[in-house]
Amino acid sequence: MEREQWKKIWVGSAGNMVEWFDWFVYASFAVYFADSFFPKGNDTANLMNTMGIFAVGFFMRPVGGWLLGRVGDRRGRKAALTLTVSLMSASAILIAVAPTYAVAGYGGVAVLLIARMLQGLSVGGEYAASATYLTEASAPGRRGFASSFQYVSMTAGQLLGLGLLIALQRTMSEAALHSWAWRIPFVLGALGAGIIFYLRRSMLETEVYAEDEGAHADPERGTLKALLAHKREAFLVIALTMGGTVAYYTYTTYLTKYLSGSAGMSKPTASLVSFCALFLFMCLQPLAGRLSDRIGRRPLLITFAVGSTFLTVPVMLLLRHAGSFWPALGLSLLALVVVTGYTSINACVKAELFPTGIRALGVALPYAIANALFGGTAEYVALWFKNGGIESGYYWYVTGCAAVSLIVYLTMRETRTIDLGRVGKGSAAPDKVLAS
Repeated sequence: MEREQWKKIWVGSAGNMVEWFDWFVYASFAVYFADSFFPKGNDTANLMNTMGIFAVGFFMRPVGGWLLGRVGDRRGRKAALTLTVSLMSASAILIAVAPTYAVAGYGGVAVLLIARMLQGLSVGGEYAASATYLTEASAPGRRGFASSFQYVSMTAGQLLGLGLLIALQRTMSEAALHSWAWRIPFVLGALGAGIIFYLRRSMLETEVYAEDEGAHADPERGTLKALLAHKREAFLVIALTMGGTVAYYTYTTYLTKYLSGSAGMSKPTASLVSFCALFLFMCLQPLAGRLSDRIGRRPLLITFAVGSTFLTVPVMLLLRHAGSFWPALGLSLLALVVVTGYTSINACVKAELFPTGIRALGVALPYAIANALFGGTAEYVALWFKNGGIESGYYWYVTGCAAVSLIVYLTMRETRTIDLGRVGKGSAAPDKVLAS
């Protein structure tokens, strides 16, 4: 790949890493600050309330997807990426200074809620902006490899959060973590977002967007009306995201809580399992993305869906009785290898479905809707099943979501050879993305 393309991928990925560090540290540190914002009592209930606010962020993602997707299509990918990181920095600062229940009653919850709403707006646009940017910035025939760095950077952000969590667990007392040290990652996240804001201001626009004819002349560019002309593709994004996002959040953000709360592991051990599994998972993304450039996107997606459909229940049951570090790591890694079939290429698959003038919004809004319905609620649903005494019901929920996506993967057409500049303009366009 040319040096200029690597530069675009690096800047886009680095910003995505900080965005997702800020997003995931909320989930990673929730076990420590849940009691700070609600009256002391039932620990599971307080965690459910805190994760309910986490889910609110997901429900703001469709709004962010619409607003920032429109910016990305009308003003450029660079403008959207710069705006998303600004919102994320503001939200991290709010969480870092939010007053506790003992100081301001439910006033702290209000601050936390506003911050999560801003994060939802930011990430709702970040996913599509970075997916579109990374896909358009890559050379033809290497889009799978280049776009895989979206989940490399997402996972790197989470690893930074988990690494910080492990470091704080080993250097600070449990009381300090519950009292004030949980604010540290949000302060660092705000500082990191400021640095990325500076880098993104000097980033280069993609050639596909810059060369698109009538980029600023079409009044319907980046609008819902224009998106409605691609209803089939929008539905496909929702359906193919459903199984992938539930599985991803199950084995990433929820895994630490599951190992500590259900499998009986200590919090430090559970965090270390997640860290090691996610590191190996991150390294797999470019390999799988490159494989998709050779054999196509559908084989990887189908492999993920089949594996997730038939392995989720036994893996989750075995994890519950893993008992120690190595069995838990092996099972977690097995699950994440399966999930790689989705994560490594889902960004480019979605971007390959839409014309340039509606690509950012086309990816952003349907994806955000799917995440609001399935990804953002995954942990809450899991805790709901656990609180009701039927924790295994969640395993079957994940299985069902994967099975629905499997049907979609089996009926969709291959997108690997699509010319991004000609989508919607000629024979290279996927006029019908579902097989008849």
